[in-house]
Amino acid sequence: MKKIRKSLSEDEYVLVRKTKKSQMTGLDEDQLIDLHSRIRRARNKYVTLYRRAGAQKVKAKGGRGAAKAANVHNAARAEAFEKALSRVSARLATVSREAARELRTERLDRARTVSRAPEVGPDAAGKVSSAGRPWIDTTRESPGRKKYEASTTAAGARRQTKKDRRHDT
Repeated sequence: MKKIRKSLSEDEYVLVRKTKKSQMTGLDEDQLIDLHSRIRRARNKYVTLYRRAGAQKVKAKGGRGAAKAANVHNAARAEAFEKALSRVSARLATVSREAARELRTERLDRARTVSRAPEVGPDAAGKVSSAGRPWIDTTRESPGRKKYEASTTAAGARRQTKKDRRHDT
């Protein structure tokens, strides 16, 4: 951590420190997304600087090996932000899964309370009452539905006639 502290500015060091496990425990999903984007921007910045500076120093130093040694600080910064980004990504994935699980449970509970199934009470004397929305089939009057039902009835009648003919002979 001492090498990283030397290569980062104060603001960048504070940003990396915010990615420690103890610092991220109280953050909700939106705050983690914000932290994730800030860390990703910083990582992308130093990766870009590392690549550009390395490409420029190859000519000046005469080789990639010597250029890499002259570009250590940008590499260390990029690596520090890469590790920080992986910590934030892992925590964000965990929090997102928990939020999705809670949302799914909430939706299922809401669906169970707004049931459209009829309920029969012990003192209903054969009458059915519904606690939820009434179940009304509005598709019965549509022309497509009428044609479908007529077709089904006709097919059944044809099958029955065919069966009857076999038994007559």
